[in-house]
Amino acid sequence: MNRPILYSLVAGLSLSTGFAQSGLKPVINQSADAIESKVIAWRRDLHEHPELGNQEFRTANIVAEHLRKLGYEVREKVAVTGVVAVLKGGKPGPVVALRADMDGLPVTERVDVPFKSKVMTEFNNQKTGVMHACGHDSHVAILMGVAEVFASMQKDLAGTVKLIFQPAEEGVYTGGTFGANRMIEEGALENPKVDAIFGLHINSQTEVGKIRYRPGATMAAVDQLTIKLKGKQTHGASPWSGVDPIVTASQIVMGLQTIVSRNVDITENPAVVTVGAIHGGIRYNIIPESLEMIGTIRTFGDAQQALVHRRIKEVSTHIAESAGAKADVEIGIGYPATVNDPALTDKMIPTLEALAGKENVIISPVATGAEDFSYFQKKIPGFFFFLGGMAKGKSPYDVAPHHTPDFYIDESGFTLGVKALSHLVVDYMEMNSKPTPTSVKSKKVSK
Repeated sequence: MNRPILYSLVAGLSLSTGFAQSGLKPVINQSADAIESKVIAWRRDLHEHPELGNQEFRTANIVAEHLRKLGYEVREKVAVTGVVAVLKGGKPGPVVALRADMDGLPVTERVDVPFKSKVMTEFNNQKTGVMHACGHDSHVAILMGVAEVFASMQKDLAGTVKLIFQPAEEGVYTGGTFGANRMIEEGALENPKVDAIFGLHINSQTEVGKIRYRPGATMAAVDQLTIKLKGKQTHGASPWSGVDPIVTASQIVMGLQTIVSRNVDITENPAVVTVGAIHGGIRYNIIPESLEMIGTIRTFGDAQQALVHRRIKEVSTHIAESAGAKADVEIGIGYPATVNDPALTDKMIPTLEALAGKENVIISPVATGAEDFSYFQKKIPGFFFFLGGMAKGKSPYDVAPHHTPDFYIDESGFTLGVKALSHLVVDYMEMNSKPTPTSVKSKKVSK
């Protein structure tokens, strides 16, 4: 449906100056239903042409062109390929931001769909496919749909909508800041200053029609672990003549697991310490002098993060010393924990329950995955939730998880995503808009 028809839908409901923002919801719902096929078409096009972090040039061009046609003020090349767009409503009110991430992953797709990705690239010196294996194509398409809905009712919005299309949520390997953090550094939350931000993530293991969320800590902080071990090289036939870093590394791997099982209060939140790779040695009968271990750390909250980091260093260095080796531990700080502002979450959950049905809005356990939406939440109140993308009747244990070649999303859930983000915005505007002098005066006259 084109934009003039959307305008006629709005006009048909006679939205007056004093009309409450919540009264826009029927218009939003009709508009979202009308553009469902467009949202799906956008998603399929983006899925067929995925781009890695900070390389989302085609995606950004599509987004920027779409937003300009709708009348948004558009800023491009924010944090390399990001797009920020502003739509000022016809009435005064708060500034509300919505965010969608745009990047794909170095994964070769196996799903047999007509819009399957055939893009290939070289990543970490290996040839690989590129795939939207985490659903960011869905996020972009949904937010493009939201943009169209709001453009059709601009004069009736009591506030300003800011749309943030973000690159590199999955990271880049060129050094420096990237993704959400870099967008903040380059002013994505300023001019106009944002009061609150909302974001969603499609989920392949949550049934279509359902929404999952969690107040407070929702997704983990993610940090990178590197341990360099130095022993003493010797012949493999006479290990007593050296210090074996491989045996020492094995002991450290096991010792690190006691941090989670014996030091972390798991009644509050889980933690994860994973060693993902060990590199060392060159020949079957040589005990090497050194090796390197790399891994990932997942924690919730600053206190838990500090505890786990401290214990990793203590366990690693002391086990190494007991073997006569030396351990050099480096922890690279990654994304902070994704924390839904409790007050904002409490206010906005009724919006989602009214839309999807209370039985379909579910509190989830914490997720040990990470999201750089957390950087936005460090600056302003933010609420992040999960949108169902699994076909009805399927089991979450039988479908492919995110970041895998068989990742698949049921597109029938997209319209709920468009409506959810749109409803959150208009309800937040209604909660935080001050009545105009004209509306106050008219109330006194009516009495």
